[in-house]
Amino acid sequence: MQYHLKNDKIDATFESFGAEMISLKDASGREYLWCGDSKYWGRHSPVLFPFVGKVSGGKYRYKGVEYPMGQHGFARDMEFSLVSQKEDEIWFAIESTVETKAKYPFDFRLEIGYRLIENTVRVLWKVINTAAEEPMYFSIGAHPAFLCPLEEGKEQSQYLVRFEKKEKLIYRTPNLELGLCLPQEHTLELENNCCRLKKGFFDVDTYIFENKQLQEMSLLTPEREPYITVNFDTPLVALWSPNKEGSPFVCIEPWYGRCDMVGYEGSLNEREWGNMLEAGKIFEAYYEIRVEE
Repeated sequence: MQYHLKNDKIDATFESFGAEMISLKDASGREYLWCGDSKYWGRHSPVLFPFVGKVSGGKYRYKGVEYPMGQHGFARDMEFSLVSQKEDEIWFAIESTVETKAKYPFDFRLEIGYRLIENTVRVLWKVINTAAEEPMYFSIGAHPAFLCPLEEGKEQSQYLVRFEKKEKLIYRTPNLELGLCLPQEHTLELENNCCRLKKGFFDVDTYIFENKQLQEMSLLTPEREPYITVNFDTPLVALWSPNKEGSPFVCIEPWYGRCDMVGYEGSLNEREWGNMLEAGKIFEAYYEIRVEE
């Protein structure tokens, strides 16, 4: 099922499968979100839960038991129920099942909300540990894909990313074969807080910025005008576009968690950047997507 929220500045569409936002337009009808063409990437803005990225060897360990787990967990491939809808806000939810507990042995409820605030979509996350006694360990993240280039006749290499008053940033990249994080750190030098998405920029696949270096990133046109800004309070954020000729979008991804480091053999509760939630407790967070006027 598809659902819509609209005000006088933006118009958003959501799909109950994955609780995914699949369209974001301004008042003129201009689209900003990637269409999901599988030629490049068949998604729009998936919710990553209960894992962000890949686990080492496609499996993880908890209390001496191994569990299989695919990239970015399973929530993005589940049908969510509609919890509520108002003029400016909508909520979806899933709960743990026999099937989820076969690969993720925790009792949970995951609620995903969207709220329109003028020219901004606030994306809300609520993770509830519904167990009576056991803590749960999880990651959660966002993966919205924004059109880049925004206009026909332009190329992605003409566009820029602006990084919130920074001169340089420290980042890590994944091993391209394994999809796991490499330990080496690199420096991204910026000019006037920006870098241009020149050809070859995404040869490294993903830029992973750790340690809460950023709380805002914007995509800029070739004329250096911002058209999309993402605000967040997450400890990590990633920047990604497929390393394919002519890839027409860029993802800005706020994360609470990330993929395993290459060679990781520890247990779930020891993973870097993981989150622990006591029985009966609730984790709440949000990030915002602003369509620049």
